[in-house]
Amino acid sequence: MRFEGQVALVTGGASGIGRAAAEQFSREGARVVVADRDAAAAEACAQAIRDAGGDTLPVVVDVAREDSVAELLDTAVTHYGRLDAAFNNAGVSSHPMPFVDVSEQEWHRVVSVNLTGVFFCMKHQLRVMLAQEPVDGLRGALCASASGAARVPAPGQPHYTAAKHGLLGLVKLVAQEQLAQGIRSNAILPGATDTPMMRDNPPEFVKMLERYSPGGKLGRAEDVAAAAVWLCSREARHVNGQSIVVDGGGILI
Repeated sequence: MRFEGQVALVTGGASGIGRAAAEQFSREGARVVVADRDAAAAEACAQAIRDAGGDTLPVVVDVAREDSVAELLDTAVTHYGRLDAAFNNAGVSSHPMPFVDVSEQEWHRVVSVNLTGVFFCMKHQLRVMLAQEPVDGLRGALCASASGAARVPAPGQPHYTAAKHGLLGLVKLVAQEQLAQGIRSNAILPGATDTPMMRDNPPEFVKMLERYSPGGKLGRAEDVAAAAVWLCSREARHVNGQSIVVDGGGILI
């Protein structure tokens, strides 16, 4: 029960890696805010957590809008009183396309969620954590879901690649700036993982990723989520500003 008495928030928490993390946080004793733009899916995740005996609050959020993120944090703190861990997992991607075919609209859509959205979330999460008293010298932990594309380019996705590279910069800056305040910041870099978002790609693209993934198969959302949950735990209290690749050994740099 690593998170007993603590409050965790997961964006993009209704499906895939986010849902797996929300369920793991709950099993470890946390009260969990499941934040997602899909209200029905967030409620379904929350109900599954309740059915397993957990305490959870589903909240609809659009991370690309700062007012929506601010309202999310206000709702979470009003309901639970504090925030100990935040997994900023919400993200979108595009089907692969040539660099010159990426439209301005599609560039802004991907960057606004994957980079600007994480900035908004971290900004308002930090405001909450900085205002609360530390416990054993710690005020909280942040973790962001980047991608292997934060280390090596994702073919046909310049906007996604740029956003994920930029996300690591935010993570490192917060780690450096907030350590003295008892707040850590880290990132996970999932490889190709079997999630609803992955399955939304063309079947031939998914098959190609499977062939080139370690062991010839996509990663499991539960295994990726476990790394994020650990990074938010007290067991990782001396891990800060790091980006951990969770892909079975595909990227070894």
